Amino acid sequence: MRARYITTTLPYVNADPHIGFAQEIVQADALVRTWRRAGDDVFFSTGTDEHGQKIFEAAQKAGQTPQEYVDHYAAEFQKLKSSLDLSYDAFIRTTDTKHIQAAQEMWRRCAAKGDIYKKTYTGRYCVGCEAFKTEKEVVEGRCPLHPNADLKEISEENYFFKFSNYQKQLEEYLERSGVVFPEWRRIEALNFVKDGLEDFSISREAARLSWGIPVPEDESQVMYVWFDALTNYISTLGWPEDTEGKFKKFWTEGTTLQVAGKDQVRFQSLMWQAMLLSAEIKNTDQIFYHGFITSGGQKMSKSIGNVINPLDLVQRYGTDATRYLLLRHLSPVEDSDLTPEAIHEHYTANLVNGLGNAVARVMKLAEQYLPEPVIVSELTSQPVIEYKFNDAMDQIWSRVSAIDQTITEHKPFAIVKTDPEAGQKMITMLVKQLQVVGATLLPYMPGTAEKILTAIKENKKPENLFPRL
Repeated sequence: MRARYITTTLPYVNADPHIGFAQEIVQADALVRTWRRAGDDVFFSTGTDEHGQKIFEAAQKAGQTPQEYVDHYAAEFQKLKSSLDLSYDAFIRTTDTKHIQAAQEMWRRCAAKGDIYKKTYTGRYCVGCEAFKTEKEVVEGRCPLHPNADLKEISEENYFFKFSNYQKQLEEYLERSGVVFPEWRRIEALNFVKDGLEDFSISREAARLSWGIPVPEDESQVMYVWFDALTNYISTLGWPEDTEGKFKKFWTEGTTLQVAGKDQVRFQSLMWQAMLLSAEIKNTDQIFYHGFITSGGQKMSKSIGNVINPLDLVQRYGTDATRYLLLRHLSPVEDSDLTPEAIHEHYTANLVNGLGNAVARVMKLAEQYLPEPVIVSELTSQPVIEYKFNDAMDQIWSRVSAIDQTITEHKPFAIVKTDPEAGQKMITMLVKQLQVVGATLLPYMPGTAEKILTAIKENKKPENLFPRL
């Protein structure tokens, strides 16, 4: 049995859950379900990032305290567990007492290593990224990730992390094949390191921004939100005390995987890895980066009105239909475009008229013409090769199409009336093919898969899996 650890990033709780994070967490969940069916011992973590300037300003605008504000949005993200049928083991909030203590311990260890120092700094700050921007990160005077917001010039005394101390070690880490997927993201991270690393600010003046974790031994400063939040990947396992042994089992001795969006490369594969090196903790074994989701060729925006809320999708189409859309009709690693019209077309063509219709046809024949349920052997899930969820789903749908084609071309419903033995043999074969569909669907559409497998065991046509809308 293999010990595996997997985590998503922690979404920032200044808005409702968005479809990009839904894709990330459903991808992670599909991997987890595959590994568990193969017999691995898996710890799956997610949660919410709740400190920082954006949160503080949004709470003020909403007329709430920061804690009231983050409590509301954390609850919205927790709704995803039931809405998307997620199987995570831990939901960590960066306002949790245990996490705060862990973040302060991370600070102390980096400071003891000589990697934290204090200086006055003047720089251009992007509120959207919660980060100072270097000259090479600015395009035409703006942050490329938040081009509609002005950069703020801020001058203050902060603590800095000696990022430059880890130039060589980060290069060595990123030279290793497989530490980042896809490969071009590894090259991107490696090139960033080779361009030279600048020490980065890891605190803010509490007088300007009180909403954060106090710096140990200096309450005039609070931790930079990224330094705080990144520590969640090990605080969720009970680090540093590790009284239950989860950190040792899943991080130190297990195989670790982080799932993140492509805008996270600098934070996850560089800053976090440098922090781990400083604290003398094992680096992450692999980080998998997915692309962005656009709608109608444009970035999703409330002002444009093209935002797709995953909770709204679930309400209209159902849990498994939403998981299906996120896993089959979005690229695992490239940017993808998704519109309400395309979503409805995928649902109707591939779920209502595709899988749902095939299950109904086969199980109606089985219920009507087979005297008893077909005995089928239990199948294990096939591993997802190189995170190609869409390819895995395409293979399942090829089998669904083959089932439909067999029924249409060979007409078992007619054969069974003139040659019952031959007809029953063909229907039995179709049921076995359907069982393969159900078993291979378990990591991706668990509820639907269970309905299919239950129908086979009971030799009974289930209710329509996907209602026509």
